[in-house]
Amino acid sequence: MAGQDWRKLYAVRKSIDRRWANGEAAAIYLNGHKDSVYCVQFDEDKIITGSRDKTIRVWDARTYQCLKKLAPPNNEREQRHVERPDVEPSGMVPFFKMDASSMEPRSRQLPMWHHASVLCLQYDSEILVTGSSDFTCIVWSIKNDYEPMFRLTGHRAGVLDVCIDSTRIITCSKDSTIKIWNRFTGSLIKTLTGHRGPVNAVQVRGNLLASASGDTMAKLWRLDTGMCIKEFRSKERGLACVEFSEDGRTIFAGGNDHVIYEYDTTNGNVRRELHGHKELVRSLHLDTAHERLISGSYDHSLKVWDTKTGTSQEDGGMKLNLEGWTSSWMLAAKSSYRKIACASQDGRVVIVDFGFGISGVDLVEA
Repeated sequence: MAGQDWRKLYAVRKSIDRRWANGEAAAIYLNGHKDSVYCVQFDEDKIITGSRDKTIRVWDARTYQCLKKLAPPNNEREQRHVERPDVEPSGMVPFFKMDASSMEPRSRQLPMWHHASVLCLQYDSEILVTGSSDFTCIVWSIKNDYEPMFRLTGHRAGVLDVCIDSTRIITCSKDSTIKIWNRFTGSLIKTLTGHRGPVNAVQVRGNLLASASGDTMAKLWRLDTGMCIKEFRSKERGLACVEFSEDGRTIFAGGNDHVIYEYDTTNGNVRRELHGHKELVRSLHLDTAHERLISGSYDHSLKVWDTKTGTSQEDGGMKLNLEGWTSSWMLAAKSSYRKIACASQDGRVVIVDFGFGISGVDLVEA
């Protein structure tokens, strides 16, 4: 029996890989947010999103039902309808489309909440951290039914990105600073200064931190000393997103010049420039295990890139092109072995599912 399961598991994984190679996926649209969705993260069990409507939603990753809504009091009265023009996907077209709707979960009375747009989020098995245009972050207890634990206060403008590790929470802001906090107490450990524009993205790897800013620079920092140890420059425009490889040797960054840069952290040089987006590159996600880089852009597209070779669609650097899967800007994208989850200005969350309908796909999840 165990041998049959392994053979079945292998067959399912091969089927999913084949769909990635051939560009075959279903599109599932999650409806519920009443304004632009700025951030998303997911795992096998849940999808968590944050929106301009000031709410955080927790969705079931299998049934796509909205399970929880973390919202200000009387939020329902503030919400508005999002107009979505009809669009037809091009490039890679979904073989199946579905609009998922669910009963609206009731907002419970919270001791604290965000007073403005939820711009960023990051979670692990214990905590969820959300950052907002209200200049603060809130740390929520996942183990205690998303009860808010404390608020991080200190930035002088909107919090644009957040990352976490086992001891720290790291935030960056439109105020041009990066702040390092104790994840258990919320106390401020250190403020990193040096960027000359909004710090749009951060990612941590051990004692190293990568950041990207509207000042055209990506920077590499040592967290113990707070010192910037390397700088990486785009050609002329600001950088909006950053991804840091697990081995610490590569930084990917994208921004307003429509290019994705691959930087070598050992010498500071540009290894590659990935070309194909027509507008600002807003989001990057690196899937090291499958040698894929996922990008989302204001040109309404998602693209999948080879992390090792090529610079464009012509030379095989761009593996997949998903255009028009939403009716507006792609604001965030994350991926797994099976799915891409992306957040859009049109108020929807789009799940690009390469495993949809494959018999036995639940074996891979287990």
